[in-house]
Amino acid sequence: MIAVLSADKNWGIGLKGELLVRIPNDMKNFRKITTGNVIVMGRKTLESFPNGAVLPNRVNIVMTKNPDYKAKGAVIVHSEEELMEKLKEYPDLKVYVIGGESIYRQLLPYCEEAYVTRIDYSYQADRYFPNLDEMEDWEMTSEGEEQTFFDIEYYFNIYKRK
Repeated sequence: MIAVLSADKNWGIGLKGELLVRIPNDMKNFRKITTGNVIVMGRKTLESFPNGAVLPNRVNIVMTKNPDYKAKGAVIVHSEEELMEKLKEYPDLKVYVIGGESIYRQLLPYCEEAYVTRIDYSYQADRYFPNLDEMEDWEMTSEGEEQTFFDIEYYFNIYKRK
């Protein structure tokens, strides 16, 4: 599995159910990476998308504890075990974990890579990704060149599990 996220200087990823900032080039990069593959997310992440609709041209898997939850076009699973069984149906596709905080924390032990758009700014946030720079079993293997969107500087970085 590969985690895909956008995080600020403090590893903040969201506030009140929304991304901290929307950077068009980041969205384009996300679309390029995930299209044609499997994306795994929590219920709140799906509901944060426009009209709560699944993302096209991807297998959308939603993890939720709610046994009655339904979402048009999404595969619903209720546990890590159920997710792992479901993923066996897609052996030739890459699996991207796309949030939110609790799903990242739950599935990070299964991830071998993380594609992190690091934003050089500290936003107010109430959701965070674990700080990979402080984790002994992770290392940044690629630091992208500085990009800018108006006055926001950001980098496309890749981390790998050691």
